[in-house]
Amino acid sequence: MIVIHGRAGKPMYLYVHDDVVEFLDARELMGRSPREVQEEIRKRHNNKDIQVAAIGVAGERLVKFAAIMVDGHRAAGRGGGGAVMGSKNLKAIAVYGTRFKTRVADQPNFMEAVRKAISELFEEPFVRDELRKYGTPSFFDAMNAVALVPFYNWRRSKMPEFNDYLGYKTYHEKLSVKPYACFNCPIACGRHTVIPEGRFKGVESGGPEYESLAAFGAKTGVKDLYYVATANYLANELGLDVISTGQVVATAMEWFETGIIDKAKTEGLELRFGNGEAMVELIKRIGLREGEFATLLGEGSLKAAQTLGKNAVYYVMHVKGLEMAADEVRTSKGEAWSHMVSPRGADHLRPWASIVDAFGYLSEELGITERPDPFKEEFKSWVKPLEEYSMLTNLLGVCLFTVITLAIRAETWTKLFNYATGYNYTMKELLKVSERVINLERLFNVREGFSRKDDYLPERFSREAGDGTVVDQDKLLDIIYEIKGWDRNGIPTKEKLRELGLE
Repeated sequence: MIVIHGRAGKPMYLYVHDDVVEFLDARELMGRSPREVQEEIRKRHNNKDIQVAAIGVAGERLVKFAAIMVDGHRAAGRGGGGAVMGSKNLKAIAVYGTRFKTRVADQPNFMEAVRKAISELFEEPFVRDELRKYGTPSFFDAMNAVALVPFYNWRRSKMPEFNDYLGYKTYHEKLSVKPYACFNCPIACGRHTVIPEGRFKGVESGGPEYESLAAFGAKTGVKDLYYVATANYLANELGLDVISTGQVVATAMEWFETGIIDKAKTEGLELRFGNGEAMVELIKRIGLREGEFATLLGEGSLKAAQTLGKNAVYYVMHVKGLEMAADEVRTSKGEAWSHMVSPRGADHLRPWASIVDAFGYLSEELGITERPDPFKEEFKSWVKPLEEYSMLTNLLGVCLFTVITLAIRAETWTKLFNYATGYNYTMKELLKVSERVINLERLFNVREGFSRKDDYLPERFSREAGDGTVVDQDKLLDIIYEIKGWDRNGIPTKEKLRELGLE
């Protein structure tokens, strides 16, 4: 773990190689994209194996949803980590090691468990036949079929005609696509793309992933895949979180459509749904903090709405100030759970609950043996063990895509952990560790003043059904708190803390 305090007097980058730690001059790297920074640092040190986490211009200029980019186009995107690095005058962190080798406590059994995990993974048809072959763009068609994709800033959630514009078949027909994998990954869900023709010919980037297709396509109503791919490229080059960026643009478009803002306010942009040209230009302006309106949007959609007034907040799709990703909560009340009580705000990954109540995946070992009604707030006790299972991905340092379809069993993860460390946890004990972490996160937020008042979804979801049903938010919160052992204000009870050893 690296902890960085304070702010450098001039732009720097941190270089850690073996046991040597150096802060080096980064002034010549300022204004350059994360991809260019990675290339330059490797060139400076004559080492193509250096791993680099860098920020773009958006992070330098403290856009609140700036990302930290890794390997040029992979992103630690949510929550504004890029702005935090920018506030410290830290352009990049580069690491390279030769002295330390990973050792496991029981290598033969560990490797056998690895083989078991990979076998379980590829027994799952979605992983084998969709995710591996087509990457996350395959999510678009699957989620659209069950009304989980937000269109036009969450006015709709099921529009089959959009598959012809943004679905995985169109994606692989219109873009030049090459799959790639993260280190040692057997799935290789990544997609490296190039636009082969037209005005944006030659634009090359990682993705767009499902979230980019939804952020810059479905949410904004932009049907031209080349505009969507270009928006994704710009976000990567500027160092922006694609989820928040697309959501901010979609929100601004609805403000424009409803008359809250006009062309004078947008400084000449016709921000109507479907206008790819305006979207691409606005993303540039946000990343560069160019112009008064784009600078305001760079503070995030909630703060921008509070500044604008005129009921602008109604159209802001956020929880705890964090813009929502592309997972509809009105057609998956389990998904509503994960968004409402996630410690960082609108988090669709803790857990990705729609995998159960929308797609019907079950797990006997987690007690999820019967598909629930996705539209009802009741009978959501299954979300708690799924949430704890999902937390294992963070605790074990593994990719969420290994667990989202419940393909790799919790028992297999337990064996991997025990053989790696020499401990002897049971599956239930390891899941209890997950629950303890979840409650510790909640206690941190409680200490900072968060409570029930901060767990609500946007008002739109209580008033407009979209293609699902409205969310009875108070009813669902009461159910969540009771299942979790929290009081009516969302604070873990003394009994729950005693049970978890957190008194």
